[in-house]
Amino acid sequence: MDFGISGKRALVLASSRGLGLGIARALAAEGAHVLLCGRSGDRLAENCKAINAEGKGKADWVWADLAEGDAVANLQKAVADKLGGLDILVNNTGGPTPGTAEEMTVEKLESFFQTMVVRVIALTSAFLPAMKEQGFGRILTVASSGVIEPIPNLALSNTLRGALVGWNKTLATEVASFGITANMILPGRIHTDRIDELDGANAKRQGKALDEVRAASIKTIPAGRLGTVDEFGAVGAFLCSGPAAYVTGSMIRVDGGAAKSL
Repeated sequence: MDFGISGKRALVLASSRGLGLGIARALAAEGAHVLLCGRSGDRLAENCKAINAEGKGKADWVWADLAEGDAVANLQKAVADKLGGLDILVNNTGGPTPGTAEEMTVEKLESFFQTMVVRVIALTSAFLPAMKEQGFGRILTVASSGVIEPIPNLALSNTLRGALVGWNKTLATEVASFGITANMILPGRIHTDRIDELDGANAKRQGKALDEVRAASIKTIPAGRLGTVDEFGAVGAFLCSGPAAYVTGSMIRVDGGAAKSL
């Protein structure tokens, strides 16, 4: 299938590793010009070198931290300087610290709300006028399966990512007539460093071995295994493609069938 995005310009947030990098690689493999960003310059530079060596799409990078007040303005400037405009925006943020609802302090809630919700909405809004004018745009927001089935010990994530669900659905209805789609992609247990960190935290909380905790979680997945970053990235790239023009306002699960809800 031709995804129809060769030459399209994409900004992928939090793409120094993990899910963001997976989507960036998949977009570049379809010929897109991707701008990676994150807080690890060394990783970003290495990722760009690897993507450019493939000779399909093109990759540049910029250092960015969504916790900083000028992050949105800095990313707008980087897009203008390095891409000359934007066709595809992939909203992705690092996950907050694990913990229960009772442990969710106001200070933590306010801090992560800024980076995981406010900056995402502000950045999207900043690029919308140009997308409307050009009659094409793809907005993809990476969330979590916790927005449909809250994940134990991830109260902050369940709360903040859930806030983006109503925003995305509302946005999708407002911009669809301009040729812009807005979707959410919900990872289940995709094998990343983040999953290793969370499994380690759960093992410590439960007083169990990491392998025991990992095996128990895999038993809950009908596919019988963790997903791969490449599998996740491929779904993300499709949602940003030309053929996916009639898919909008949707939440797409990539979880091996783990979610029990309809």
